[in-house]
Amino acid sequence: MSSAADRRQQILDGIARAAALAKRDPGEVQLIAVSKGHTADEVEALIAAGQRDFGENRIQETLVKWPALLARHPDVRLHGIGRLQSNKAGEAVKLFDVIHSLDRASLLDALVKEADRAGRFPAVYVQVNVGEEEQKGGCAIGEVAALIEAVRASPLPLAGLMAIPPLGLEPAPFFALLAELGRRHDVMTLSIGMSADYKRAVMLGATAVRVGSSLFED
Repeated sequence: MSSAADRRQQILDGIARAAALAKRDPGEVQLIAVSKGHTADEVEALIAAGQRDFGENRIQETLVKWPALLARHPDVRLHGIGRLQSNKAGEAVKLFDVIHSLDRASLLDALVKEADRAGRFPAVYVQVNVGEEEQKGGCAIGEVAALIEAVRASPLPLAGLMAIPPLGLEPAPFFALLAELGRRHDVMTLSIGMSADYKRAVMLGATAVRVGSSLFED
Protein backbone atom coordinates (compact mmCIF):
# COMPACT_ATOMS: atom_id res chain seq x y z
CA MET A 1 0.00 0.00 0.00
CA SER A 2 1.55 3.29 -1.07
CA SER A 3 1.86 6.27 1.25
CA ALA A 4 0.47 9.76 0.62
CA ALA A 5 4.04 10.93 0.00
CA ASP A 6 4.59 8.16 -2.59
CA ARG A 7 1.36 8.97 -4.42
CA ARG A 8 2.17 12.67 -4.46
CA GLN A 9 5.66 12.00 -5.79
CA GLN A 10 4.24 9.81 -8.56
CA ILE A 11 2.01 12.68 -9.70
CA LEU A 12 4.87 15.18 -9.53
CA ASP A 13 7.02 12.78 -11.57
CA GLY A 14 4.20 12.49 -14.14
CA ILE A 15 3.97 16.29 -14.35
CA ALA A 16 7.75 16.50 -14.81
CA ARG A 17 7.76 13.92 -17.63
CA ALA A 18 4.89 15.61 -19.45
CA ALA A 19 6.51 19.02 -19.04
CA ALA A 20 9.81 17.70 -20.42
CA LEU A 21 8.04 16.36 -23.51
CA ALA A 22 6.45 19.78 -24.05
CA LYS A 23 9.76 21.55 -23.33
CA ARG A 24 8.23 23.26 -20.32
CA ASP A 25 9.47 23.89 -16.80
CA PRO A 26 7.55 21.56 -14.43
CA GLY A 27 7.84 24.28 -11.81
CA GLU A 28 5.24 26.22 -13.82
CA VAL A 29 2.57 23.62 -12.95
CA GLN A 30 0.73 23.85 -9.63
CA LEU A 31 -0.60 20.58 -8.20
CA ILE A 32 -3.97 21.05 -6.48
CA ALA A 33 -5.04 18.10 -4.33
CA VAL A 34 -8.82 17.70 -4.64
CA SER A 35 -9.74 16.77 -1.08
CA LYS A 36 -13.54 16.69 -1.40
CA GLY A 37 -14.93 13.59 0.28
CA HIS A 38 -11.66 12.89 2.10
CA THR A 39 -11.02 13.14 5.81
CA ALA A 40 -8.89 15.62 7.72
CA ASP A 41 -6.46 12.78 8.54
CA GLU A 42 -6.01 12.02 4.82
CA VAL A 43 -5.40 15.70 4.17
CA GLU A 44 -2.89 15.88 7.04
CA ALA A 45 -0.88 13.06 5.46
CA LEU A 46 -0.54 15.02 2.22
CA ILE A 47 0.33 18.23 4.07
CA ALA A 48 3.06 16.30 5.88
CA ALA A 49 4.35 15.18 2.46
CA GLY A 50 4.68 18.82 1.37
CA GLN A 51 1.35 19.47 -0.38
CA ARG A 52 0.08 23.04 0.11
CA ASP A 53 -2.73 23.55 -2.42
CA PHE A 54 -6.09 21.82 -1.86
CA GLY A 55 -9.38 22.01 -3.75
CA GLU A 56 -12.89 21.65 -2.34
CA ASN A 57 -16.23 21.52 -4.16
CA ARG A 58 -18.75 22.31 -1.45
CA ILE A 59 -18.94 25.18 1.01
CA GLN A 60 -20.51 23.05 3.75
CA GLU A 61 -17.84 20.36 3.65
CA THR A 62 -15.13 23.02 3.64
CA LEU A 63 -16.63 24.72 6.69
CA VAL A 64 -16.68 21.44 8.62
CA LYS A 65 -13.25 20.16 7.66
CA TRP A 66 -10.91 23.07 7.11
CA PRO A 67 -10.95 25.62 9.99
CA ALA A 68 -8.98 23.31 12.32
CA LEU A 69 -6.63 22.25 9.51
CA LEU A 70 -5.93 25.86 8.54
CA ALA A 71 -5.32 26.80 12.16
CA ARG A 72 -2.56 24.16 12.25
CA HIS A 73 -1.28 24.85 8.71
CA PRO A 74 -1.78 28.55 7.90
CA ASP A 75 0.41 28.31 4.79
CA VAL A 76 -2.06 26.00 3.01
CA ARG A 77 -3.99 27.54 0.10
CA LEU A 78 -7.61 26.56 -0.42
CA HIS A 79 -9.13 26.46 -3.91
CA GLY A 80 -12.87 26.50 -4.53
CA ILE A 81 -13.40 24.26 -7.57
CA GLY A 82 -17.14 23.54 -7.51
CA ARG A 83 -20.06 25.42 -9.03
CA LEU A 84 -20.85 28.42 -6.89
CA GLN A 85 -24.21 30.01 -6.20
CA SER A 86 -24.23 33.77 -5.79
CA ASN A 87 -25.80 33.46 -2.33
CA LYS A 88 -22.69 31.56 -1.20
CA ALA A 89 -20.31 34.30 -2.36
CA GLY A 90 -19.72 35.64 1.16
CA GLU A 91 -18.65 32.27 2.52
CA ALA A 92 -16.55 31.55 -0.58
CA VAL A 93 -14.64 34.82 -0.24
CA LYS A 94 -13.79 34.06 3.39
CA LEU A 95 -12.84 30.41 2.80
CA PHE A 96 -10.98 30.28 -0.50
CA ASP A 97 -7.74 31.85 -1.66
CA VAL A 98 -8.60 31.02 -5.28
CA ILE A 99 -12.00 30.40 -6.91
CA HIS A 100 -11.93 28.33 -10.12
CA SER A 101 -15.60 28.52 -11.11
CA LEU A 102 -16.47 32.11 -12.00
CA ASP A 103 -18.85 31.74 -14.96
CA ARG A 104 -21.17 34.76 -15.02
CA ALA A 105 -21.23 38.49 -14.40
CA SER A 106 -23.81 38.22 -11.60
CA LEU A 107 -21.51 35.92 -9.64
CA LEU A 108 -18.60 38.32 -10.16
CA ASP A 109 -20.74 41.17 -8.81
CA ALA A 110 -21.64 39.10 -5.74
CA LEU A 111 -17.99 38.12 -5.12
CA VAL A 112 -16.78 41.72 -5.47
CA LYS A 113 -19.45 42.96 -3.06
CA GLU A 114 -18.52 40.34 -0.46
CA ALA A 115 -14.77 40.81 -1.01
CA ASP A 116 -15.11 44.54 -0.37
CA ARG A 117 -17.06 43.77 2.79
CA ALA A 118 -14.55 41.19 4.05
CA GLY A 119 -11.43 42.99 2.89
CA ARG A 120 -10.29 39.73 1.29
CA PHE A 121 -9.84 39.41 -2.46
CA PRO A 122 -9.42 35.86 -3.76
CA ALA A 123 -8.09 35.34 -7.26
CA VAL A 124 -10.64 33.96 -9.74
CA TYR A 125 -10.47 31.71 -12.77
CA VAL A 126 -13.02 32.29 -15.51
CA GLN A 127 -14.60 28.88 -16.13
CA VAL A 128 -15.38 28.20 -19.78
CA ASN A 129 -17.94 25.64 -20.97
CA VAL A 130 -15.63 24.27 -23.67
CA GLY A 131 -17.95 21.39 -24.52
CA GLU A 132 -21.06 23.60 -24.75
CA GLU A 133 -22.86 21.28 -22.33
CA GLU A 134 -26.17 22.55 -21.01
CA GLN A 135 -25.83 20.81 -17.64
CA LYS A 136 -22.29 22.01 -16.92
CA GLY A 137 -21.06 25.25 -15.37
CA GLY A 138 -18.89 27.65 -17.31
CA CYS A 139 -19.55 30.67 -19.46
CA ALA A 140 -20.25 30.29 -23.17
CA ILE A 141 -17.21 30.63 -25.43
CA GLY A 142 -18.71 33.77 -26.96
CA GLU A 143 -18.93 35.41 -23.52
CA VAL A 144 -15.34 34.76 -22.43
CA ALA A 145 -13.93 38.11 -23.58
CA ALA A 146 -16.54 40.17 -21.73
CA LEU A 147 -16.14 38.21 -18.50
CA ILE A 148 -12.34 38.44 -18.62
CA GLU A 149 -12.56 42.20 -19.08
CA ALA A 150 -15.06 42.49 -16.21
CA VAL A 151 -12.66 40.64 -13.90
CA ARG A 152 -9.75 42.82 -15.02
CA ALA A 153 -11.82 45.90 -14.17
CA SER A 154 -12.68 44.48 -10.73
CA PRO A 155 -10.59 44.33 -7.54
CA LEU A 156 -10.34 40.52 -7.83
CA PRO A 157 -7.12 39.25 -9.45
CA LEU A 158 -7.62 37.22 -12.64
CA ALA A 159 -6.06 33.80 -11.95
CA GLY A 160 -6.65 32.45 -15.48
CA LEU A 161 -9.07 30.23 -17.38
CA MET A 162 -10.53 26.93 -16.17
CA ALA A 163 -12.38 24.15 -17.99
CA ILE A 164 -13.68 20.61 -17.49
CA PRO A 165 -13.89 18.63 -20.77
CA PRO A 166 -17.01 16.57 -21.54
CA LEU A 167 -16.99 13.17 -19.83
CA GLY A 168 -16.19 10.28 -22.13
CA LEU A 169 -14.58 12.32 -24.90
CA GLU A 170 -10.89 12.72 -25.65
CA PRO A 171 -9.93 15.79 -23.56
CA ALA A 172 -6.98 17.04 -25.62
CA PRO A 173 -9.01 19.07 -28.18
CA PHE A 174 -10.84 20.82 -25.33
CA PHE A 175 -7.58 21.59 -23.54
CA ALA A 176 -6.22 22.97 -26.80
CA LEU A 177 -9.35 25.10 -27.27
CA LEU A 178 -8.93 26.65 -23.82
CA ALA A 179 -5.25 27.31 -24.51
CA GLU A 180 -6.21 29.05 -27.76
CA LEU A 181 -8.77 31.19 -25.91
CA GLY A 182 -6.03 32.05 -23.42
CA ARG A 183 -3.67 33.16 -26.18
CA ARG A 184 -6.43 35.18 -27.81
CA HIS A 185 -7.15 37.08 -24.60
CA ASP A 186 -3.59 37.22 -23.22
CA VAL A 187 -4.34 34.82 -20.34
CA MET A 188 -1.52 32.32 -20.03
CA THR A 189 -2.62 30.47 -16.88
CA LEU A 190 -4.89 27.45 -17.32
CA SER A 191 -6.58 25.25 -14.68
CA ILE A 192 -7.12 22.02 -16.62
CA GLY A 193 -6.48 18.33 -16.10
CA MET A 194 -7.53 15.80 -13.46
CA SER A 195 -6.34 12.33 -12.37
CA ALA A 196 -7.05 10.63 -15.70
CA ASP A 197 -5.70 13.30 -18.02
CA TYR A 198 -3.36 15.67 -16.17
CA LYS A 199 -0.32 14.66 -18.27
CA ARG A 200 -2.09 15.62 -21.51
CA ALA A 201 -3.19 18.84 -19.84
CA VAL A 202 0.40 19.70 -18.93
CA MET A 203 1.53 19.04 -22.50
CA LEU A 204 -1.16 21.43 -23.73
CA GLY A 205 -0.39 24.29 -21.38
CA ALA A 206 -1.88 23.57 -17.93
CA THR A 207 -0.45 25.72 -15.16
CA ALA A 208 -2.70 24.11 -12.51
CA VAL A 209 -3.91 20.51 -12.41
CA ARG A 210 -6.68 19.35 -10.06
CA VAL A 211 -5.92 15.77 -8.95
CA GLY A 212 -8.07 13.84 -6.49
CA SER A 213 -8.34 10.06 -6.66
CA SER A 214 -4.73 9.44 -7.74
CA LEU A 215 -3.46 11.34 -4.69
CA PHE A 216 -5.80 9.89 -2.11
CA GLU A 217 -6.36 6.30 -3.25
CA ASP A 218 -4.15 3.36 -4.19
